Amino acid sequence: MRSALKPATSSSSSPPWPVADPNDHIDVQLSATALSLQVCRDFVVHPSCGGLCFFEGTIRDLNLGATVTHLEFEAYAPMAVKEMTKIAVAARNDFGLHAVALHHRTGDLAIGETAVIIAVSSVHRKPAFEGCEFIIDELKKTVPIWKREYRADGSHWLNAHP
Repeated sequence: MRSALKPATSSSSSPPWPVADPNDHIDVQLSATALSLQVCRDFVVHPSCGGLCFFEGTIRDLNLGATVTHLEFEAYAPMAVKEMTKIAVAARNDFGLHAVALHHRTGDLAIGETAVIIAVSSVHRKPAFEGCEFIIDELKKTVPIWKREYRADGSHWLNAHP
C-alpha cells in the first residue's frame, strides 16, 4: 500500500515517511503539487483487468450561479491519508477491484486544475464503475479535507456536498 503526503517540493526522490508495500495495489496520496491521471492509470492497469474506471474532479468557474476565481483545499493530513486508505481498501475488497489509486490535492487551485483523481481496475466494468463511485462518495463524506471557495465578492468554506 502506498500512502503518502506529497510535499510541495522535495529534494529527495523518496518521501521522508514510510511508504507501505505497493503489492497490495493501493496508492493513496495527498499532494500539494499537480496530480497526474497517467500516473494513476499506470498504477491500476493490469493484463487481467478488462475494466478501468477513472474520475477526475476539476475546479469549475461557476458554483450556484456565482463566478468562482479559485479554490483552496486544506486537510488534516495524517487523518486524511488514513481515511483515504480505509476507503480505498474497502472499495478494493467490497467490489473485487484489482487496484485503486486515490490522489487528492491541497493548496490553492486555479479554474481547470485537478483536485482529485480516482482510478480503479477490475476484471469487469461494473465493479470498476461501482467502486469508483463508492470512493468519491465516501471521500466527500468522511475525509477531513476542507474546500474554501473564492469569488470576486469574497470567500467562504463549502460543505462537502453543495
